[in-house]
Amino acid sequence: MKSQPTVADATPELPSADARTGLRGRPWLTLLTVAIGVTMVALDGTIVAIANPAIQDDFDASLAGIQWITNGYLLALAVTLITAGKLGDRFGHRQTFLIGVSGFALTSAAIGLSGGVGLVVTFRVLQGLFGALLMPAALGLLRATFPAERLNMAIGIWGMVIGASTAGGPIVGGLLVEHVNWQSCFFINVPVGFIALALGIVILRDHRAENAPRSFDVPGIVLLSGAMFSLVWAIIKAPTWGWGDTRTLGFLTLAAVAFLLFVFWETRTREPLIPLAMFRSVALSAGTVLMMLMAFGFMGGLFFVTFYLQNVHGMSPVDAGLHLLPLTATMIVSAPVAGAVITKVGPRLPMVIAMLITAVALYGLSELDTGTSTEMMSLWFALLGVGLGPVMVGATEVIVGNAPLELSGVAGGLQQSAMQVGGSLGTAVLGAVMAATVDSDLPAAWEREKLPPLPPEQMAKASDAVEVGMAPVGEDTPPEMVEPITRAAHETFVSGMQHGFLVAAGVALAAAVVAAFTKRGENAEVAAGGAHI
Repeated sequence: MKSQPTVADATPELPSADARTGLRGRPWLTLLTVAIGVTMVALDGTIVAIANPAIQDDFDASLAGIQWITNGYLLALAVTLITAGKLGDRFGHRQTFLIGVSGFALTSAAIGLSGGVGLVVTFRVLQGLFGALLMPAALGLLRATFPAERLNMAIGIWGMVIGASTAGGPIVGGLLVEHVNWQSCFFINVPVGFIALALGIVILRDHRAENAPRSFDVPGIVLLSGAMFSLVWAIIKAPTWGWGDTRTLGFLTLAAVAFLLFVFWETRTREPLIPLAMFRSVALSAGTVLMMLMAFGFMGGLFFVTFYLQNVHGMSPVDAGLHLLPLTATMIVSAPVAGAVITKVGPRLPMVIAMLITAVALYGLSELDTGTSTEMMSLWFALLGVGLGPVMVGATEVIVGNAPLELSGVAGGLQQSAMQVGGSLGTAVLGAVMAATVDSDLPAAWEREKLPPLPPEQMAKASDAVEVGMAPVGEDTPPEMVEPITRAAHETFVSGMQHGFLVAAGVALAAAVVAAFTKRGENAEVAAGGAHI
């Protein structure tokens, strides 16, 4: 196979710092612009979960329709991220970033103006497509603008923005839904997008490598998109269908076949979508796996915590978000600090330590019960943020830094795809652990509370409610039975959550082993960044 050109070969002749004038191309202003756009996308990922119940009430929508608001966005994002990164490598990351920001803001406005759940889903899919353009372009711009000695700090701040926005989504969403309306959760993206667009037009510099892609691998795009769709769809539907269901296995098999055909095609086409020589780098491959495992624990665990705080402890969405502030705060602090440390000592040791800290935090969260104090919760949330921040930074640097400059968009898409697949897989697998625990433990808890036995159909309905921490009580439930039913439901949910966090802790330990195979980006020493800092 033909070897990949080095970054030294790929880096174009750039003007010196003295030749630059004005604001265009200044690295820290580029980071500010990119961060505003990334904030919009990352915040949207969790703010919508708070808006969904209000959307359901407003449109009297079915559960399946509401699920598609999330699933349609997730599928569009996961399927197109790598292809979108390739578009940036081909046409320039500045252009794809500006189109992504504009499209994301406009589709957000369209969602807020929609008159039915069908239109909301349609515009959410389009929103996912524009988000896929924006996210890899952001990393490509940072890689091309910052010199090697400052790239990790920039990625650290970028990771801080994503972590803080993701964790802050429930707070912002809760405030908007409670005091304005669900539409405001989408309208808020319009001014943010306008600011990012205006700054981007003035500040962002277009960097293109001399040997950037000149054509598109259409068969590769079709095969990879089909594989990613089948994989993510199977993960999304597995909790409903069951992991052993023929439909789940069918989509997983289809994904495997499409991936194999994709690999076969990529070795034979002249200009592949993803040059497989990239994966000869053990560090890049390890960084991709590490990002996936990190997202598994983070997003899967966050899914449980939201239900635990709101349904078990009875908090409002805003209060639940405020209880997650220790996680947000420590991620904000640890990510840029980790960037500076990784610049000095490399990513391997900081990431191994960080994943071990994450494993300890997840194990600590497995000890939460129905009476856990705010102080104890805050301790484990804070420790989780300390662990996650360095991994977000280090794994991103390993992936992007070990890819050639002309493939920085593909590398950015790969990093984001790993996060999306890992997060989806974590939510699905830990959800399956929860479901299995509830099915096993709820009948015994019901019996311990001396509640009248339920027929299988009613017990199945009760299990569905308990899986999200809700007590299966209604208006016709006798008052004397409400408390024992609630106690049985919450104890069973907490037991399932504890098992889920133990699984997540085990995954974090495996990730610490994977982190040992990472190293500083081989291609990070030569970047397109200049000295206008």
